[in-house]
Amino acid sequence: MDVNGRVDFGDIQGLVVRGYGHLHAASYLLLRITDRPRSQAALRDLAGMVTYADLHPDDLATNLAVTHHGLVDLGIEQGILERFSNEFRSGMTTPHKRRILGDVAESAPEHWLWGGPETTQVDLLLMVFARDDALLKAHVQRLQDGIPDQGLELIAHLETFTLPDFREHFGFRDSIGQPYVAEFGRHGRRRPDPVPLGEFLLGYPNGYERYTDRPLIEPGEDPHDMLPPDPEGSSRKDLGLNGTYLVFRQLSQDVPGFWRAMMHQSQLHPEWEPIQLASKMVGRWPSGTALVQSPDKDRPEQEDKDDFLYHDADAEGLKCPLGAHIRRTHPRDSLEPEPGSEKSIAFSNRHRLLRRGRVYGPPYDISMDPSSILKNLEREDEPVARGLHFICLNANIGRQFEFVQHTWANNPNFNGLHHDPDPIIGARTAYGRPQEDFTIQRQPARCRLQGLPSFIQTRGGGYFFLPGRRALHYLLSGDAS
Repeated sequence: MDVNGRVDFGDIQGLVVRGYGHLHAASYLLLRITDRPRSQAALRDLAGMVTYADLHPDDLATNLAVTHHGLVDLGIEQGILERFSNEFRSGMTTPHKRRILGDVAESAPEHWLWGGPETTQVDLLLMVFARDDALLKAHVQRLQDGIPDQGLELIAHLETFTLPDFREHFGFRDSIGQPYVAEFGRHGRRRPDPVPLGEFLLGYPNGYERYTDRPLIEPGEDPHDMLPPDPEGSSRKDLGLNGTYLVFRQLSQDVPGFWRAMMHQSQLHPEWEPIQLASKMVGRWPSGTALVQSPDKDRPEQEDKDDFLYHDADAEGLKCPLGAHIRRTHPRDSLEPEPGSEKSIAFSNRHRLLRRGRVYGPPYDISMDPSSILKNLEREDEPVARGLHFICLNANIGRQFEFVQHTWANNPNFNGLHHDPDPIIGARTAYGRPQEDFTIQRQPARCRLQGLPSFIQTRGGGYFFLPGRRALHYLLSGDAS
C-alpha cells in the first residue's frame, strides 16, 4: 500500500486486476537467458514496457514473469532465492508434483512441449496483449527480431485464438465465476462474499487474516532503497509486495473425443441427450447458465450466471451433480464446516484462483455450437493443436492451485463420491488405479457413467513469479546478485 494505506495500483502488474478482455489478441513468449551481461539492457527495456494496473491500455499491454530458474540465471543470491515459496522453487515436475497434479501417462512431463525435463529451461514469460491480430503480430515481430542479439533465446511462441462469446473449445462459455475482490470492485457489481486481496497479492492479509509467506529482504540487501518496507512492521524490505505467483499450464482438448463420449453415454442412458450429459459434467449449460439456476434447460437470457449457492438450493446434487466441474473447483457453501454457512463460504474462498488464461488453436466447428459440433463428428478431423493456455494467479500455490487440483479435481472420493475425479480436468489414474466414473444424483436411484476417457492432456507448464514494479526493477538492478 502507499503511505496513505491505499493499494498502489501503479506497483501492480495489470494482469492481476484485469484480464484484458478488450484486447482480443494475445501471445506468450517463453524466453531463456543465455548471456546474463548481454541480456541486462534487453531485460531493462522489457521491464520498461510492462503495463501496470493504474493504466487502462486501449491498444497494447505487456506483462513479465520469471521462473525460479530465471532468478538463478539473473544471478540472484541463494539466500534471497530461498525466501520464495517451496512450491515455486521446486516447480511442477518433481515426482511428488506429478502425483498430486495428475501429470501421468500422456500428461507426464516427459511428453511436454515446454517446461518438462526433456525441454530447454524457461526463465521468463513475456505476455503480450493487443487490440487486434495485426497489431499483435507487428509488435511481437519487433520483440522477436531483437531477442537473438541480446543474450536471450526464444524457447516458444505460444499463440492464442479468440473464440466467440468467451467460449472454450468444448463449446461452453467460460470465465464466469471469477472471485470478487473488493479492491478491484469497479469491475462488476459488488458481491456479499469478497475474497481478501491477500489471496491473490503478496503483502496483504489473506483469508486467515494473516500475511502469506513472501521473500523479505534485509536492509543491507537493498542498498539503493528500491523496495517498500515490510507492511507487518519489521525492519526488512518486502520483495513480494504487490507481486503474486502465476501458474501456467498448456492443456490440449480432445473436442471430437469429448462429444463422441457424450454420444456414447447418451446411447447407454437414453433419458439424456449428449448436451445434457455434457452440461451435467460441467455444471453449466453451454450459455454459461448454471444448472442450479436452471436444471432442465439452457436459459441464455439468465442475467447473472454466477449468483447462486448450493446448500439451500441443491444440497443433494439433484440439479447440479456433486462431482460436476464447477461444483468441485468452487464449492461455494457446500462443504464442511457447516454447509450453508458463512464458514463454508470462507473455507471455499481460501482456495480461489484468479484465472487469466486464453484458448489456442482454431475451433472444431466455427459456430462453437455443441449441436453443430455433434452433427460434424463424422468428418475427418485434421490433427490440429487446440486447447487452453490455463493461467491463474494466487498468493499461495500450495493452498490454492495445488489444493484445488489435487484435493478437489483429482480426488475420486470428493464429497462422498467413489471413483469420480473431475469429469473435465481430473486425472483418470492420479491415485494409482483407473478412476473413470461420473455419478449423476437422481431419485429414486443415482446414475453412473462409466469408462470415461481423459479429454484433456497437459502439454507444458511452469510456476512463475509476477513481481510488482519496484520488485521487478530491484531484481534487474544487480543489487540482489
